Amino acid sequence: MTFRVLAVLTILAATAAADDKPVTNRRKIETPKPTKVQAVTIPPDAVQIDPNNYRYTDPAGKKWIFSKTPFGIARVEDKGVQDPQKAKEELAHQIESTKAVEDGDSIRFERASPFGISRWQRKKGELNEVERAVWDRELEKRAAPQSAASATKD
Repeated sequence: MTFRVLAVLTILAATAAADDKPVTNRRKIETPKPTKVQAVTIPPDAVQIDPNNYRYTDPAGKKWIFSKTPFGIARVEDKGVQDPQKAKEELAHQIESTKAVEDGDSIRFERASPFGISRWQRKKGELNEVERAVWDRELEKRAAPQSAASATKD
């Protein structure tokens, strides 16, 4: 018990002595002044690519893509397609790996992705390039068995 009291008193005396010494060798650290950050907005003359993306060319001739995200507007420089052959291969792979099923006046699409099967639905009049190619391929598959069946009947 006396040892604990002695230890506590020693620690208190040491801290009291340390507080009494003036600081003589303190350097002032300069921090940079914060700059004013401007919020990114979509320019009024930007062209809408799809519901959440816009394309814009600034007065200096630099091309930008603006995207609406859950965290605000994001701006990325549009560098275009680097390798046309690679872009064609990617487009062909997307078309080949996508399945389409007719559902009234719309079409349901399915494609395997790293996160599981991706499913979406689109009206027939609103199909993009890949979806149109997939739907045309599915129509050709339907027509081939029907034409073969009608040729055997004749």
